[in-house]
Amino acid sequence: MTPRFRAMGSWVARTSALAATVLLISACGDPGPESGEVVLVASDGLEVVADWHRAEGPVRATIVAFHQGGGEVRGEYARIVPRLTAEGFQVLLADLRRGGDRFGFENRTAPPGSESLYSYCDAVLDVEAAVQEAWRFSDQVVLWGSSFSATLVINQAARDPAGVLGVLAFSPASGDPMEGCRPEASSADLDVPLLVLRGAHEMEFPSVREQMSVFDEQGHLTFVADPGRHGSSMLDSTRVEASTEHSWREVNAFLDGLTR
Repeated sequence: MTPRFRAMGSWVARTSALAATVLLISACGDPGPESGEVVLVASDGLEVVADWHRAEGPVRATIVAFHQGGGEVRGEYARIVPRLTAEGFQVLLADLRRGGDRFGFENRTAPPGSESLYSYCDAVLDVEAAVQEAWRFSDQVVLWGSSFSATLVINQAARDPAGVLGVLAFSPASGDPMEGCRPEASSADLDVPLLVLRGAHEMEFPSVREQMSVFDEQGHLTFVADPGRHGSSMLDSTRVEASTEHSWREVNAFLDGLTR
């Protein structure tokens, strides 16, 4: 089923081959997708609602980002996306089938009763649909997840690393809610750069310290934000209630290493 834009007007046709798409875009100098809402379809038929944000200036890569449990992307990333687009990244944000209105907006993908219909791991189908949408415009993709979606992007990159430059995982969830897709198992097989970030307060929990040690032992990059918050919110100074420049420096350095 063809994804459709709800803003900027027209339907956007899928191409059958990623390579042909990338060559055509390069030849024509296409700056990428129009900014606006797009409806995707996961492999099980669920409609996944996402938002494209165009880069300012030449595109360095496409960041595909997702929210934490009980949330949605428009609220969680409201003060994060402008910094990314200003740095030359086009950004695709997708609401997942497990979510809510934690950050002040409605989750447009999660159906009523989604908590009983789907596990957190089931939302990897939505991640996959968003990555496929990103590939329509770029073969240079960075995956970005927050809490449970941080676990999902690690799984996605381990399973299908084609075109993935790297992964940013903010407070990756583990434990019983993530049974069947725990991040530590997938990260052992990950062949692309991974940066795992945690808020300092989270390091008080033995399970989190153990998880970070596993990532370190596997050779992945880790960072503890002090002060910080859970998930991608550690980059939002209004939620941290302090400067977040220390965290942004780590994120920007990682992205620079992937794209420059």
